[in-house]
Amino acid sequence: MSESPSPLPSARLVLPALRGRADGGFAHEATAVSEALELGVGGFILFGGTVETVRRLTADLHRRAERPLLIASDLERGAGQQVAGLTEFPPPLALAYLSDPSVVRWAGAVTAQEARAVGINWVFAPVADLDVLPENPIVQTRSFGADPQRVATLVRSWIEGCQDAGALACAKHFPGHGRTTTDSHITLPLVNAEREVLEETDLVPFEVAVECGVASLMTAHVAFPALDPSGVPATVSTEILGDLRRRLRFDGLVVTDALIMDGALVGRRESDAAVDAVRAGVDLLLYPNDPRRVRDALDLAVASGALARERLDEALGRYQAALHRASRPTPPVSRGPFESAEALADALLEQGMVRGRQPRLEGPLDLTVVDDDIGGPYRPSPSDYTAQSLGPDLVGRYAGGSRVVLAFAEPRAWKGRSGFGPASRDALAHAAPDADLIVLFGHPRLVPELPSDAPVLLAWHRQRLMQEAVSRWLRKVLER
Repeated sequence: MSESPSPLPSARLVLPALRGRADGGFAHEATAVSEALELGVGGFILFGGTVETVRRLTADLHRRAERPLLIASDLERGAGQQVAGLTEFPPPLALAYLSDPSVVRWAGAVTAQEARAVGINWVFAPVADLDVLPENPIVQTRSFGADPQRVATLVRSWIEGCQDAGALACAKHFPGHGRTTTDSHITLPLVNAEREVLEETDLVPFEVAVECGVASLMTAHVAFPALDPSGVPATVSTEILGDLRRRLRFDGLVVTDALIMDGALVGRRESDAAVDAVRAGVDLLLYPNDPRRVRDALDLAVASGALARERLDEALGRYQAALHRASRPTPPVSRGPFESAEALADALLEQGMVRGRQPRLEGPLDLTVVDDDIGGPYRPSPSDYTAQSLGPDLVGRYAGGSRVVLAFAEPRAWKGRSGFGPASRDALAHAAPDADLIVLFGHPRLVPELPSDAPVLLAWHRQRLMQEAVSRWLRKVLER
């Protein structure tokens, strides 16, 4: 009886995604896990879960694989962004608002320490894109700002904090997603800036990321004709990725943004895009719809000579080096500039009045929610954490107290736009004129879109951390 053949090494370049259900469990992913491990994938990308379910899942994946794996997750706002029960931080633009690199370094360190504690060894952060276009539909508060040097400083701080605490960092989205006016989740964006402009601005944070030893860079599914006249996405551009290796001298992992995104697939099948990406210089392929077909396409390309075996071996070598680096012990994290993320959130709100003065409020408060984030394939987090935290004694619509409008507008992939949509503008037109205070859970440049002269408190993001910080802020105001 012959033994079944061992998985071919090309599968190591593929990392499929696993998504937890609303209850935090991953049992529904059992078939996908079995098929991926049989295929011999290099690791997984995790979305969602709880401390217990993620810790159990990652331990089980390593046990069944009988080899090290890269376990990655999008943790731009801390490990709690994905794993319920861990620390969540305000978005990068909010951290930058405090003008203290030590805060950013601390956030990176805590993120890495908590990620490693549940079995995640690779963090898809920091965002190194610049927040330079108000029309940009997807970067916004995910960026550290618009100034290249300031962003580069904070990118360095985050990377050093993260990697010194034992996890791999990933600067994204090379060579920069900040000048796009469309979303690469739904189309192929085109950036027409001249090479000189890009080298003096957008590329600066990535250069600094390379200088400080970032373990990986994630490509943008964006076309840059000034960098590659063919107009293909950076993910499959031999010229752009070649420049990264030669001019920036980066020898770490180059990884794709999610292959499920339409920006990577314009004019090509997923399997073709994967082969084109590896041929161009990408090392790992993230989040394909069909991992087996991608693996088969790589094997066929090598067998036919369409993909050089040397290029495959180079990618595998970088993968193995990253695995070794991700398996090092995790050192303790030193005390940060704040006692907790909650204290950090409170400090942000202490300087958060971006229009008008702090108002005098009377309770019970009439809390009115205008939520621009409802819709799309993934539900946003609840919008009632502020009300729950205040409790029924301090919240009562039509009870004669002050009206506080909570306006939510975060960057979400399905929107394909920045700012408030038509339905939200209509709701604001009804609720905002009579407001005594508007709390903006979004980018500060949205303030002019609020149809009111009411004072505005900037709360940055809809996450529970910031909603509960707003409740503490409101409670203090009511007690004065």
